[in-house]
Amino acid sequence: MTLQVRLRPEAELDLAQAAQWYEDQKPGLGQEFLDEALATLSTIAETPSMYAIIHRSTRRSLMRRFPFGIFYQVDDAGVVVVAVLHGSRHPRRWKTRPWSFQLLAPIAKKKAILCLVR
Repeated sequence: MTLQVRLRPEAELDLAQAAQWYEDQKPGLGQEFLDEALATLSTIAETPSMYAIIHRSTRRSLMRRFPFGIFYQVDDAGVVVVAVLHGSRHPRRWKTRPWSFQLLAPIAKKKAILCLVR
């Protein structure tokens, strides 16, 4: 069963900033980064318990091609992505982010359903 994936605003900003950085390095690379992120999110949506719990109920999936980790939690409504961080960032950085969950309208993306969480 594929779960719904919701992105917190901070995670969405993480993705946008990383994609922009890669795009600035080489045209088209930003889109490749986003494609890889989407593939990773689709895997998370299909098998969320596949990745290890790193702190309390938060799990981390590493992207294959890019040195980024996707930090997420699973709740009754699906998957909530709390951060997308470069591997060189301190692994506890995501813990300092605010925690409010409000579901907005979902946006279909391949098999996973992504939406913004504010």
